[in-house]
Amino acid sequence: MKEELGDEVKIVKIDVDKNQPLAALYQVRGVPTMVLFKNGKKVWQQSGVLQKDEIVRVIKTK
Repeated sequence: MKEELGDEVKIVKIDVDKNQPLAALYQVRGVPTMVLFKNGKKVWQQSGVLQKDEIVRVIKTK
């Protein structure tokens, strides 16, 4: 995704087993779950597998 998005985004992977309080805070009920923040605010969240092009589209439209 780096090719499509460059430095526009930062992607962070969290192990929910090791970070249960964070998973609870964002109500992660299944994995994988993606949460998109813009300017520090949550703007989108979805559980389940997404294709790369879907992820890029969501990021560009939010």
